[in-house]
Amino acid sequence: MNQVEVSHISKSFGSVQAVQDVTFEVQRGEIFGLLGPNGAGKTTTIRVMLDIFKPDSGTVSILGGPMNEEKKDLIGYMPEERGLYQDIPLERCLIYLATLKGLSANEARDRLQEYLERFDLLPHKNKKIKELSKGMQQKAQIIVAILHQPNLIIIDEPFTSLDPINTQLVKDLMSELREQGTTIIMSTHQMHQVEELSDRILLINEGENVLYGNLESIRREHAGHAVMVRTSGEIPQLPHVESAVQHNNATRLILSESSSPQEVLESLVKHGIPLEKFEIALPTLDEIFIKVVKEAG
Repeated sequence: MNQVEVSHISKSFGSVQAVQDVTFEVQRGEIFGLLGPNGAGKTTTIRVMLDIFKPDSGTVSILGGPMNEEKKDLIGYMPEERGLYQDIPLERCLIYLATLKGLSANEARDRLQEYLERFDLLPHKNKKIKELSKGMQQKAQIIVAILHQPNLIIIDEPFTSLDPINTQLVKDLMSELREQGTTIIMSTHQMHQVEELSDRILLINEGENVLYGNLESIRREHAGHAVMVRTSGEIPQLPHVESAVQHNNATRLILSESSSPQEVLESLVKHGIPLEKFEIALPTLDEIFIKVVKEAG
């Protein structure tokens, strides 16, 4: 059963068309990436899903039908804009917000301790929200979205203000929640951050669907004629290779149209090159997005 079904929604604000004919489904127990550059229409789409905005056209089904008050306690939502009460202590603020989702204060307090410790916020629980760093506030907002153990979590720009260590903490948490059967929608313009997490994606630009489906299938569909090679030795000039580009600790070999990866592998072996890695080079989402937008223009 799909947790979310969005069908041909459009939404404009005056003369600005924020969303135009967007359609997608989110399956139970998956991490779904709602991706695109700033201003693409991602946040507007989320607000239409949550019945904050009414669509000009199209329909939304969430958790089996239209949004209602009962379903709000089954959804965790973290907006891009911070919504914490700035003048009260962190622990008190998070407990209060959890009670609005149906938890008792004691339940909220018990569950909260684990997350405060996990996100290194326990020493700061008595500080006012405004005294916390932006990264700490971001982690607090993530806790608010998951503390009541919702069926569906929607997080808008989850990695804002997070350093690499805390970014990985959030990724690990999202993976654990998926394993427990929770459905997660992550919306971000930082496409590279969710590539390792998302089962399926919708990439939108200027309010319209650009790419939709299984992430691995999309990457293979848009794969160029290239391979990634890592070796402890020098790579010589090879037939069938037009150019070589360093990519992190490997080399991306761009192949001629008439050649195949197998021919390049045979050439490397023939030259006695010690190979640590050899694989078809799959493009990043950023690269696919740039390619698709250029082709559409």
